[in-house]
Amino acid sequence: MTIQRAKRPLIAVLPLVAMFPLAACVSQSTYDALQAQNQQLQAQNQQLQSEVSAARAQTARLQGAIKYTVNSDLLFRSGSWEMSPQGQQIIAKMASQLASTQQNPLVVNGYTDNAPIGAALKKRGVTSNLDLSQKRAEAVMRYLISQGVRSDLLSAKGYGEADPVAPNTTPAGRAQNRRVEITLASQGS
Repeated sequence: MTIQRAKRPLIAVLPLVAMFPLAACVSQSTYDALQAQNQQLQAQNQQLQSEVSAARAQTARLQGAIKYTVNSDLLFRSGSWEMSPQGQQIIAKMASQLASTQQNPLVVNGYTDNAPIGAALKKRGVTSNLDLSQKRAEAVMRYLISQGVRSDLLSAKGYGEADPVAPNTTPAGRAQNRRVEITLASQGS
């Protein structure tokens, strides 16, 4: 058995729509509830982004040091050494934990994959992955200083494509190799 809907001409509906132009408006309480729901969704989205970011950042205990590794894709736009807002948030969080109690040297090391430097970077004076990694390490170092980390206990070094942590033969491997490592040595190291 098939039920067919009666087709109403559009002309018959238009006068009803015209009579109630304010029917689409919502009350202040409904608006406030929707606004609160939107803010809650934004907070959940930020938390999810943080969790995704955490999956691409690692902390490791070494003998006499702690090493924090962050995927460069989280810190920098592709083909750039200027930190992204997301990168600044990641480093600011770390700096807030270090700045007030820092007594040990902190070393920022930058690494890249083995992909050749593009024309846009070459126009800006970056001619090798070593140059790019140095500029990225220095950018992180400057941002740490701006967040209160002691400049006299901070240094930066770029290593380019040296010391890969994964094969450069796949996009995933290259992504792992694009990283910044921040190492905090313990006293006496």
